[in-house]
Amino acid sequence: MSDHKKLALQIARLARGKKALKVMVLDMRKVCNFCEYFVIASGSSLRQVNAIAEHIDQEMKKEGERSLSTVPANDASGWIVLDYSSIVVHIFHAPLREFYDLEHLWSDAARVRVPAGTSGSSK
Repeated sequence: MSDHKKLALQIARLARGKKALKVMVLDMRKVCNFCEYFVIASGSSLRQVNAIAEHIDQEMKKEGERSLSTVPANDASGWIVLDYSSIVVHIFHAPLREFYDLEHLWSDAARVRVPAGTSGSSK
């Protein structure tokens, strides 16, 4: 398993650890040239979206990974993007995720199975 795939799965586990909904990983290597994986997750409220993003950002910093984008404090947009170059993380408020439907837009991308069970930090 590649390091980027492991990192994408770790991010998915971190999102699940904050009770994110419909967490999925898409393998983007054959459908785009700007990243290798998307991690997509939803929160049931704007507060939860922010909490998921902050948790992922903090845990990735502990691993030495820094996002090229920042987590805005108390973001009210309903869509936060964390860019780790090879992995782009999209965290949506649930209604916005349905509206933008990235899974359909990028339907040619293979879905990566996120193992059940483990959540939270990789430690």
